[in-house]
Amino acid sequence: MEILNGIKNIIFDLGGVLLNIDPQKTIDAFSRLGMEQLVGDKGLSYDHDIFYQMELGKITSEEFRNGVRKLFSGEVTDDQIDAAWTAMLLDFPVVRVELVKKLRKDFRIYLFSNTNAIHVEKYHSIFRNQHGFEVSSLFEKDFYSNEIGYRKPSPESYQEIIRLSGINPEESLFIDDSLPNVEAAITSGLKGIWLEPGQKVEELFQKFF
Repeated sequence: MEILNGIKNIIFDLGGVLLNIDPQKTIDAFSRLGMEQLVGDKGLSYDHDIFYQMELGKITSEEFRNGVRKLFSGEVTDDQIDAAWTAMLLDFPVVRVELVKKLRKDFRIYLFSNTNAIHVEKYHSIFRNQHGFEVSSLFEKDFYSNEIGYRKPSPESYQEIIRLSGINPEESLFIDDSLPNVEAAITSGLKGIWLEPGQKVEELFQKFF
């Protein structure tokens, strides 16, 4: 891969890149509980401020659940909200675990995801149950929007990742399945690859290996 020339760091997005997701499952689950479809950016999330506040870490999980509860006409429990909200999170394929392990031999590997506390807890649990160890051990550092206070594609989010990791952006490659996120990363000085619809991240590195 020519784009890897001079690269020392690789920053992966999570959902749709390393972690298989199906956002429609969450949309359907919320619909079954009585929520109208409020599909927002990328068609993945709900076009309501509370979902963005959660991704920015500006509200607690309890505040999120109480806010979401107001979007339903009937009664819903915390467990029902959590189950619906995390329904989109599927699995982390073995081939991608092995890919990251191989890449760690030649690069420093990071993770940067727009996410929220409820999803982080669920995703870590899914990975632990599937692979028997902690997902964070795959990365030099895993960065989550709700923890750093910025979400992609804001310029501040990339600047914060660069600052916190201490990486040289010119030596760093960012991989995401959202074109606006990749374009913003490139504007921030990083190299970037857009994982196009239907393309799998492991296919990107076939020539490299």
